Amino acid sequence: MAEEILRADPDGSRFAGAVRRSIDMLLDGQHTGRFRWDQLFKTEKAHLGTLIEINVQREFGFADGASMDYSISGSDVDCKYSQTLGQWMIPPEAHGHLLLVVWASDEQSQWSVGLVRALPERLNNGGNRDAKKTLNAAGRGAVRWLFRDAPLQENMLLRLSPADITAVFSHKSGQRRVDELFLRAQGRRVSRNVVATVAMQEDYMKRVRYNGGSRSRLQRHGIVILGHYTRHGRIAEVLGLPVPGPGESVSARLSPARAHHVGVPTVELDGQEWVLALADDPEETVPRLPEI
Repeated sequence: MAEEILRADPDGSRFAGAVRRSIDMLLDGQHTGRFRWDQLFKTEKAHLGTLIEINVQREFGFADGASMDYSISGSDVDCKYSQTLGQWMIPPEAHGHLLLVVWASDEQSQWSVGLVRALPERLNNGGNRDAKKTLNAAGRGAVRWLFRDAPLQENMLLRLSPADITAVFSHKSGQRRVDELFLRAQGRRVSRNVVATVAMQEDYMKRVRYNGGSRSRLQRHGIVILGHYTRHGRIAEVLGLPVPGPGESVSARLSPARAHHVGVPTVELDGQEWVLALADDPEETVPRLPEI
């Protein structure tokens, strides 16, 4: 069974995507502006396991199990999520069955998934009022990890300082909030979901684009916003910036190359050499980037 899952997802990207989507669905930032776990109600937090179960099944097309969540390689498998690694709650009906155990932390930008059979000798004697038990030390040690502490696409709003967060969300206009985000989150990958959370509008990616979005509004400040374009990726690589992936953007302030930029990587834009701006470089309007 482990081999079947790993054949379908050798690098873990599909599992990671399902986990990321589940967290983002729960936060619902586009409509609520929420981006932290502690902003959720207790009942919402309890729902994350169900969302992960659903999104993993959608991603991999697992059939329904006879009595558990999935059927994988002809065996019933129950999907269990816990916010605390190792603390999966196992109901009596899952005893003896294979478990797909999942852990994820948005704060740590990590996730793990493994397989373990819930045998009696692997379960703690005590249980909660629903007779659910947790794995004991032997059970936790028996987990066959498919992916352990793997990287989860970063929710970069969790990496901004309280002062930056306050500044971003202080604006009434969704466009101005997005502008402020790219001014303050330079050099970081900004996902579509982060933009949606900040904009809190239906056509949120319009707030990033040229023709009225942050790309054109921040040009006069020397700010470029790189996206998932081939040319943009090359610019990011040359300047030593994170390369944007699908749906991601990376902002940076540029300056025309001058004598004091000795040994600094340069990129050519409209026939002129540009570098990553230093703190004391004046703001100058940067050319429009090709969207190819």
